[in-house]
Amino acid sequence: MSFFEKHEIFEIEVLETIKNSKLLEPLVFGGGTMLRLCFELKRYSADLDFWFIKKVAADTYLEKLKRVLDQKYELTDAQIKHYTLLLELRSADYSKRLKIEIRKEVKECDFQERIAFSKFSNKQVILKIHTLEQTMKNKIDALLGRGEIRDGFDIEFLLRKGIAFPELKEERKKKLQKRLDGFEEKDFKGLSCKF
Repeated sequence: MSFFEKHEIFEIEVLETIKNSKLLEPLVFGGGTMLRLCFELKRYSADLDFWFIKKVAADTYLEKLKRVLDQKYELTDAQIKHYTLLLELRSADYSKRLKIEIRKEVKECDFQERIAFSKFSNKQVILKIHTLEQTMKNKIDALLGRGEIRDGFDIEFLLRKGIAFPELKEERKKKLQKRLDGFEEKDFKGLSCKF
């Protein structure tokens, strides 16, 4: 079994563990891993990214999540950072770490329920995820902010899925075009894609 297959099985297992503890309730799942597990994006993404959609006490939530995950996994990190709750864990069955990042700020967003799945696992998890339209907005913001090619790759994936490119102010359009034009061949080699 490949590294990618083991990692994806681990992700689904962790999502199921959090779901069974009812700790997914105030969260919406987003980002590249969500696109891979819910829409079969052909790009490797290593983190589970969440956003709060309900106001909760970050310290209390983190303690509950730590207790749940600590029963099955080795927690290698768990802390409240400036903008996020961050956890890293490892399984006895898989030595690589899985990072979970939860944005602390409650932001209004569009979401829906969807099944996260892997062809390498017999488990499926129903959870709240960002809609593809919301993900497009998030990915544009990410590309403008951090300028990483993976966000451009994900935007193209969303366009191929029929998601309309939102209206942007002229300044943001120019900045976006400059980011896209700035990518070089070496940037494309850094993408981990599975086909």
